[in-house]
Amino acid sequence: MSFTDRHVVLGVSGGIACYKSCTLARRLTEAGATVDVVLTAAAAEFVRPLTFEALTGRPVLTSLWEPGRALAHIDLAKDPDLVIVAPATGNILARAAMGMADDLLTALLLARADRLVLAAPAMNDAMYANPATTANIKTLTARGWHFVGPEIGALAEGPSERPGRMSEPETILAAAERLLGKPPQGNPKSKWSGKRVVVTAGPTREHLDPVRVLTNPSSGRMGYALAEAASSRGANVVLVTGPTELAPPPGLATKHVETTEEMQRAVQALVKDADALIMSAAPADYRPTQLADKKRPRANGPLTVELEATPDILTSLERPKRMVVVGFALETGNGLAKARSKMQNKALDFVILNDALEPGAGFEVTTNRVTILGRNGKQVDLPLLPKRDVAERILDVVEEAL
Repeated sequence: MSFTDRHVVLGVSGGIACYKSCTLARRLTEAGATVDVVLTAAAAEFVRPLTFEALTGRPVLTSLWEPGRALAHIDLAKDPDLVIVAPATGNILARAAMGMADDLLTALLLARADRLVLAAPAMNDAMYANPATTANIKTLTARGWHFVGPEIGALAEGPSERPGRMSEPETILAAAERLLGKPPQGNPKSKWSGKRVVVTAGPTREHLDPVRVLTNPSSGRMGYALAEAASSRGANVVLVTGPTELAPPPGLATKHVETTEEMQRAVQALVKDADALIMSAAPADYRPTQLADKKRPRANGPLTVELEATPDILTSLERPKRMVVVGFALETGNGLAKARSKMQNKALDFVILNDALEPGAGFEVTTNRVTILGRNGKQVDLPLLPKRDVAERILDVVEEAL
């Protein structure tokens, strides 16, 4: 990564994830950026200004009232190529959304107007899921802010199965590099700007009885990452999602479904006007031929269930000829041959292949390793990457066909 001749402001608000911001400041500096760090008073309780000064080689700013820097908030809003807020606590997001300017960081964010801002949320999972936080992120997204994370993982108070953990410095760095190398959201030069995109995500469930289901371990993370990435490039995205533990992406139109047939109907209704369909969901392939209306007690003994195939969503769709269609192939052997066959049989423009048995890829993990196959014979093999980075690489390839 190269940030040579780039000027970056790193705004650090008060959360335990501040320790990661030290690494981020160092990595930005090593990549060639001029880095000015702005610490809130709360952040300075976690990490002292001297630490960031040693890492960046530049004075650290902490107050609106520093002698000789009366207009620092204006200069730091107008001059830099990018402002990164990491960690972006629930408090700083709320204050920014309200337009408050009661310290140096919020003042420069208010003065930043329509220039690039990248925020890395970090907070307790319940705080992130709170409707107030969701509304604040939606407001800031509408104003042109970009977001990276949060991730699922250990929080200060212990393990969590919901988003809240700040993204790692390398992930934030990659997001910053993409922003500085691509047109801003809504810029007509972006091929995704204004495009109508449907993304599917997560598993579906097929009920055996009122309490038992057939399903799979899909977490939905890959689809959610693709939806968020397309939206950040200016696309009008609708996310069709099966049951997951993920919070709905702020600012995105989201439709929740449960069964494969429900997903089929939802996608069919949306693709009539879509420019692209990214089918990253993992719909259940089978359902019981009969649905019991009551729970069957285990004491009744062995149970035999007859199954039938669910609708194949991609092959059943009536879709516009101009629409770009991306399918996924999660395989356990002879993957390239199976993926190419799927591309041919389902009339796909691209297939994203990954191995269900490879550690760190596939279901229930935050990373993925994929091969992107195009109808024109193109093949792109990606290394193991965070799923948001995989999503960006996929969109880079797919946009050639838009």
